[in-house]
Amino acid sequence: MVPAPASLLERVLLAILALAGLALLVWLFVATDPDPRGFGTHEQLGMQPCSWPMLYGEPCPTCGVTTAASLVAHLRPIEAMRVQPFGAVLALGLIVFLIAAGSYAIRGQSLVARVALWPWGWIFLGGVLLLFASWALVRARFTGVAG
Repeated sequence: MVPAPASLLERVLLAILALAGLALLVWLFVATDPDPRGFGTHEQLGMQPCSWPMLYGEPCPTCGVTTAASLVAHLRPIEAMRVQPFGAVLALGLIVFLIAAGSYAIRGQSLVARVALWPWGWIFLGGVLLLFASWALVRARFTGVAG
C-alpha cells in the first residue's frame, strides 16, 4: 500500500500538534514531581484537590492519571503502569503520536489517511475497559486521603 500524500495544511498541523505534545511532556517533567501517594500530582499544576474521595470515600475514575503521565515524562513508565495503567497508556500513546506525527509531517505522508483505517470502535472499547480496570486497581489499594 502506497502511503497517501499529506497536504501542506496537514503537515503544518501535524508539526504543530507534535510540538504541542512535546511541550506538554516537557511541562510535566519540569513542573511536576510524581506524588509518591500515586495521586495528587495535578495539584502541582495549580488545580484543586479532587473532591471525589472526600465525597464518596474512594478515588475517582481518573485518580492517578496525572501522576502516571508525570512518571512517564520522568522516564519511569513501569512505575507509571503500576500507579495508573490508563494514564500510563495515554502518556505513552502521546509519545507514539509525537513520533508518528513528526515522521509523517517530515516525509509528507498523510497520518490522517492512515489513522482513518484503524478500528476505532475496538480502540474505544479497549480504552473504556482499561479505564475501568485501572479504576478497580486504584480503588483496591486506596487507603484514603491524607489530611
